[in-house]
Amino acid sequence: MNLVIDQGNSSAKVAVFQEDKMVFFQKYEHFSEKEADELRLTYNYKRAIRSSVKGDDIALYDYMQERMEKWVVLTNETCIPIGNLYKTPNTLGRDRIAVCVGANYLQPNQNLLVIDAGTAITYDVVNSQNQYVGGNISLGIEMRRKALHTFTAKLPLVDVPDDVPLIGTTTEEAISSGVINGISGEINSYIEEFSKIYPNLLVFLTGGSSKCFERRIKSRIFAVENLVQIGLNRILNYR
Repeated sequence: MNLVIDQGNSSAKVAVFQEDKMVFFQKYEHFSEKEADELRLTYNYKRAIRSSVKGDDIALYDYMQERMEKWVVLTNETCIPIGNLYKTPNTLGRDRIAVCVGANYLQPNQNLLVIDAGTAITYDVVNSQNQYVGGNISLGIEMRRKALHTFTAKLPLVDVPDDVPLIGTTTEEAISSGVINGISGEINSYIEEFSKIYPNLLVFLTGGSSKCFERRIKSRIFAVENLVQIGLNRILNYR
């Protein structure tokens, strides 16, 4: 059994894998040694990995270090099963490399575009030589709608629904349509342009906002909800 911890800015996404099968998944506001101990009583995991955007949790680190047969804290120095061509690997987000490892594990030796639609939207490319090439970072739904409200005098802060018209007939609809259709156009444009460089490009879509865009993408895609967790489990099992 493997424990996988993906610590984000607002919550921790925690999974347990039995070999390659995810047998448990839950979001925690904070995942500490107490929760780790409770999970260990149920699943008896002996290997664990943590990826975090918030830095180290010393108490959790000490707990895992004492009890695990293998304990990995993902950094730019961690051995991963794909090459890394990024010029500044120390600045590369751990979640970005994890989703790429996950996609490459599911579709090895292929040109891949991995789109992670969360707070930010990341576009990352893995080539058919199993090398991470690089990618782009853009604004997600929440950031766009808040920016329109914050940096203008009169535009309201609106809740953006999944289903929006192409042309808004109210200010609220215009904002919602601009946000969702703007991102959709951006996604389709990236797929089109990257496909010119990387033949037979396979597209993976993941992240908390991914369902908003699945039916708006013109190309065939692999929609994988827990791609970060799959990638982290693959890294933990590597070597």
